[in-house]
Amino acid sequence: MASVGTVFFDGHNDVLSKIYRAGGISQVRGFIDGRDGAVDLPKAQAGGFGGGFFAVYVPSPIDMDEKYEEMTKASYDLPLPDPIEYVDALPVALAQSAILLELERLGALAVCRTVADIRGAFDAGLIAAIFHIEGAEAIDSDLHTLDVLYAAGLRSLGPVWSRDTKFGYGVPFRFPSSPDIGEGLSELGIRLVRRCNELGIMLDLSHLNEAGFWDVAKHSDKPLVATHSNAHAICPHSRNLTDDQLRAIAESDGMVGLNFAVAFLREDGRMLPDVPLAQVLTHLDHLINVLGEDRVGLGSDHDGAVVPEDLTTIADLPRLRQAMNEHGYDEPLIKKLCHENWLRVLGKTWGSG
Repeated sequence: MASVGTVFFDGHNDVLSKIYRAGGISQVRGFIDGRDGAVDLPKAQAGGFGGGFFAVYVPSPIDMDEKYEEMTKASYDLPLPDPIEYVDALPVALAQSAILLELERLGALAVCRTVADIRGAFDAGLIAAIFHIEGAEAIDSDLHTLDVLYAAGLRSLGPVWSRDTKFGYGVPFRFPSSPDIGEGLSELGIRLVRRCNELGIMLDLSHLNEAGFWDVAKHSDKPLVATHSNAHAICPHSRNLTDDQLRAIAESDGMVGLNFAVAFLREDGRMLPDVPLAQVLTHLDHLINVLGEDRVGLGSDHDGAVVPEDLTTIADLPRLRQAMNEHGYDEPLIKKLCHENWLRVLGKTWGSG
């Protein structure tokens, strides 16, 4: 692993759901020995990947090839999948959580509950993994599951993954579009926000619609964080954040992790991978300009999205660091973007432990 000064800490990956769909816990050796995907231990060692948010995600029965083909067009509006019931979501979420815990048991990573844990994993040369849930379908209405998963290490949660849940409403994959689409959080969603605040579970705003975003801003007393989102001013996709949203995040002393998904990077919103690193830097420049240099990081969406050809896996992350340097970012700023800002905002959310 690279030294702490050069380590990358990332706001989002989907490797757990990829391993789950490949056969589940029996396939974890692929993470350790090398797998056909973006995130694994050999690639982490090659790229200086120190860790990040490992998402538990319950997939919908979507034809991904058809979805991506539609998103290559000049405009699109993909219908959202049907909601998933708790009874169906819970076994999938537990299976993916078990994959994460098995990887820890095998010494491939460390599930981190505090910033001190993350720094300790860096020092030990282990991947520092944050247990994250993307879409809260597996959380029951009484929030008992939330407490149990917290005890198992859950420290970050997104109330929705675009499709609706009993907690709130997400944004469809629509371009061009405002994120101001539909209703916000339900009363149960507001209860979820408050309980996450009490426990010290970070709330991820990435897939919420704009009304839900403002509901979290109203009811949460923690920094506002979007783990993998981009600038709507550059790419007017429903998944991206407006400058008003970015300013609210800045006022809360929160953070945004830059998403590598090409449809959210490209000004034409198309899901095509021929995206130069200069376009990634255009979003970083805008986010830094609005949020300040202490509130921007990376949120790649590796193993869950089509990404630029130069950033196909975590082994390619040094290319982005080099591009930052050539673009004129100095060493202190690069360190903030690569990992220090994530540790700062997690410390504010979780406490100083």
